[in-house]
Amino acid sequence: MGRSCTAERHNGAGVEEDGAHNSRRKERVEEQSLSGKSMGKWTLGIETTAHTLSFGLVDNDGIPYPAASDTLRPDEGGIHPREAADHHKDVASDLFSQVLEKYDLSPSDIGAVAYSQGPGLGPCLRVGAAVARGLATKMGVPLIGVNHCVAHIEIGRQQCGCDDPVLLYVSGGNTQVIARLNGKYRVLGETLDIGIGNMLDKFARNQGIPFPGGPKIEQLANEYLARTPEPSMDGLQLPYAVRGMDLAFSGLLTAAQRLVDNGAPLDAVCWSLQEHAFASCVEVAERAMAHTGKTELLLGGGVACNQRIRTMCEEMSRDRDGESFAPPRMYCIDNGTMIALLGWIELHHRTTELEGSAIDQYLRTDQTPIVWS
Repeated sequence: MGRSCTAERHNGAGVEEDGAHNSRRKERVEEQSLSGKSMGKWTLGIETTAHTLSFGLVDNDGIPYPAASDTLRPDEGGIHPREAADHHKDVASDLFSQVLEKYDLSPSDIGAVAYSQGPGLGPCLRVGAAVARGLATKMGVPLIGVNHCVAHIEIGRQQCGCDDPVLLYVSGGNTQVIARLNGKYRVLGETLDIGIGNMLDKFARNQGIPFPGGPKIEQLANEYLARTPEPSMDGLQLPYAVRGMDLAFSGLLTAAQRLVDNGAPLDAVCWSLQEHAFASCVEVAERAMAHTGKTELLLGGGVACNQRIRTMCEEMSRDRDGESFAPPRMYCIDNGTMIALLGWIELHHRTTELEGSAIDQYLRTDQTPIVWS
């Protein structure tokens, strides 16, 4: 059985939302928006690991609220870390005001400030940390730096109501299969070269498709299926990305580009590229489920917005008598709300002093002790 934790759309500041909240929490987004200041102190989350600056909130009970976000979309090429950092500095003040206005809050309603301490692009992380320090100091509230990867896990668990899943984390800079073992989220398998989202974006960019390329690849793959009801891999074979429990996508990228260069239809190559890349990820996730004995699979990261990988995870989990979960798409992409949620969770156990608030762009998923679960 598979479950996608989604509901009606609700327009917000800088985001298009398609999600409801955890099945254990029946409040809808619209109802939460009206509760305003009656819910005590809020936790603010600041996400700046890459191309997106996002301010999100959770209330005093840990209920998340959709974020206000702004994403750098270059006219050509990929994301330059310094350009992204400059973008974040330029929009930070206005975006902070937007998220407060969205929920009828003032700075005095904020009880803590959480930020992405790592991993990510160094210049971008430093902007987020500086903004967080400034706000926390000015408002006189606790500061807490959190692990971006762990935040993806916790927002997924909260939204979908799953307890102890294997996480298939598929994003631009990361591809990991993760499970909680002995007090930490352990990486059971990961990419050996580039993240799956990075691979898809690079392939798209080579075809003249602007960033982000993943949604366009998904669209072209669906168009190919619409005109080819019984698709075949004949002439569209690509190398398989699995390396034991790890993955490698650079060879897949090169081979897919070679097919296009040799005259294969672009939409057909997009379909084959998705099938090979996603099947590799799902295979490693299945092995992790078998190894750990866990019956829940949770998708996270920006590539988890893709419906095809969601379907493949559902089919695999169903075959194992398990269940696959995918949070609303607005919580798959990088967002400040997941940072706020993890900050709220960890505030019960620790805070970050200013002298220990430096970013760590190489922070690992398994470096954060899971003391709350």
